[in-house]
Amino acid sequence: MLGAISVHDAFSYRPQQGLSRDSVVRQRDGFENGTVRRLRAKEYIFCEGDPRTHIFHVEQGVIALSKVLGDGRRQVIDFAYPGDYIGLGLHGEYIFDAQATCAAKVKCIPASALEDAAASDPDLALTLYKAVLAELATARNLLVCVGQGTAMERIAAFLVRLRDRAAVSGPNGNVFSLMMRRSDIGDLLGLTIETVSRTLTKLRSMGVIEIVNSTEIHVLDEDKLERLAA
Repeated sequence: MLGAISVHDAFSYRPQQGLSRDSVVRQRDGFENGTVRRLRAKEYIFCEGDPRTHIFHVEQGVIALSKVLGDGRRQVIDFAYPGDYIGLGLHGEYIFDAQATCAAKVKCIPASALEDAAASDPDLALTLYKAVLAELATARNLLVCVGQGTAMERIAAFLVRLRDRAAVSGPNGNVFSLMMRRSDIGDLLGLTIETVSRTLTKLRSMGVIEIVNSTEIHVLDEDKLERLAA
């Protein structure tokens, strides 16, 4: 149940077969022949309210998915990483902004083409269904993390999630890059940029992590990081 989700669970990444990783289904979802689009840091793929014409697959970099509130504040909903789909859903328009946090590359195909392919391919339809469910679960879990977690718990859980992703995609999950600004992290976790920076500095002083060149994170004490996230 939602109320039983820990802060760590709210940000944990557990790969599922056929979700949005490079799987057999992924090889025939149409993106292998998709149009490549390269993005500069801070460049938008699309904005909230734009007609939903294409679905995107992240190939490189990180994309921030966000909404701007009525008073101008920005809420990051999630980050999309290589292997993730952007723009799935039934709405006729995009319901959030998608902005590259760093130099990035995506592939895109018309939404109608992907939906037509899913109509005749049950495996692909199931893959896209799982991807939409994963997005919904992430949004719900974020509410728990932001609503209940301390600043330390939120940052630690976020780092655990990045570590888990790095472990899936490379040989050393204890080293990964923060491919987003401190302000982006704060907008996701409901923290100020000062709190994000101060908490990262505290984790370093505790010997839990090392920060190299302000962006590369080395996890020195996995057990302690997980305890802090929980």
